[in-house]
Amino acid sequence: MSRPSRLCASCLLLVLSVFLLPAQPAAAQDDDQPTIVKDSVQVTAWTVSSYKGNFGTWSWVPALKFRVNGPIPSGSQLYAEFGYAGAPKWVSFTCATGDTQKGHWWKTECGGRDVEETGKSTLYIGPVKFAIKMKNELNGTDMTLFSGTAKVAKTHSNSAGPKAANEWVYYVDHDWNLPIAYVYLVADDVYGMKYPTLGFSFWYRGEPHGAPEPHVFHNGKEVGKMYYEGEEVGKASCGEDEVQNNTTHFTAENDRYNWTRVGCSFPSIKAWNDSDQSNESMFGKMYLLKENPGDYEIKFLHQGKLVRVTAFKVDADGKLVDNGIASANKLGTRRIVVPVQVLGDMDGAWNKTAWKTDAFYGNPLTGFSVPASGAPAAGQK
Repeated sequence: MSRPSRLCASCLLLVLSVFLLPAQPAAAQDDDQPTIVKDSVQVTAWTVSSYKGNFGTWSWVPALKFRVNGPIPSGSQLYAEFGYAGAPKWVSFTCATGDTQKGHWWKTECGGRDVEETGKSTLYIGPVKFAIKMKNELNGTDMTLFSGTAKVAKTHSNSAGPKAANEWVYYVDHDWNLPIAYVYLVADDVYGMKYPTLGFSFWYRGEPHGAPEPHVFHNGKEVGKMYYEGEEVGKASCGEDEVQNNTTHFTAENDRYNWTRVGCSFPSIKAWNDSDQSNESMFGKMYLLKENPGDYEIKFLHQGKLVRVTAFKVDADGKLVDNGIASANKLGTRRIVVPVQVLGDMDGAWNKTAWKTDAFYGNPLTGFSVPASGAPAAGQK
């Protein structure tokens, strides 16, 4: 997985989504007010290579990415406010905003370099409160869409020597993400949701040095395997980085201070086939969830070791059974949220209880629990 190419691709995607593309379809919602897609909110610490003109001391400012489910009325302006103990109104900044109809979403990012140029960087580390707001002077409104707390810490840069003593690289701790995963269906490139593919996303910390290998089980038997002349074809894989929360400068332990949500695809596992094409390929039949309802388990191996275990259910129509976590917590996503057991040492040392209090920046999930190692995964009896 080449990090430079991923970063360039994500930059291009952001530019297109904010400035060129129309607002995108959003998850269904019950009201006529804009809502934040909570799992899209990503707060990072933008390290500044100076502090009040002193280039021997590094500081930081906040950077922010998020999506808003419409409607966003004409004349609206999204903005963010950040503060901490002793400086409750530290910085505020606007975010690119576009008119968005109900049923669509708007993606934006703000802060970072723009805030750096204001000279308002800080040396503070610890809990930082923030709020995402939207005002509209045409109708006289100013509302808070999301509020939370990000925990900021620091580690030393990869420079050495006396002059580098105060070169601290800042980051936001995202260990709370690790037990939170997502299962969903992905539209086929040709037949769309008439022939959808199983998808899954999960978080890891650091650089795993080789992508984890996903395996799907139904009734204790691995499924979704096809072969040609002894070689597996349509092999499930993980490789598309959906989110990366990493540092802006190199650190002494650079692999340790980044968190990535990676997307996994299972090309040989389809939910159903309502298309006009046969489910039979030259390599055999695609596995259909509709023909095999019940409990499923996904296990991930990394260098031969088990590193993740989770589970989900499928109904008689081949649909993923919603456990209600995403809707109960109003995450604003179409995906089903599932707890995942984090096993092995791929992620290094991490805070295994952070999800209980820190998830979604101090907005932990109700109805969510992570089974202990060795216990049945969620959805299993």
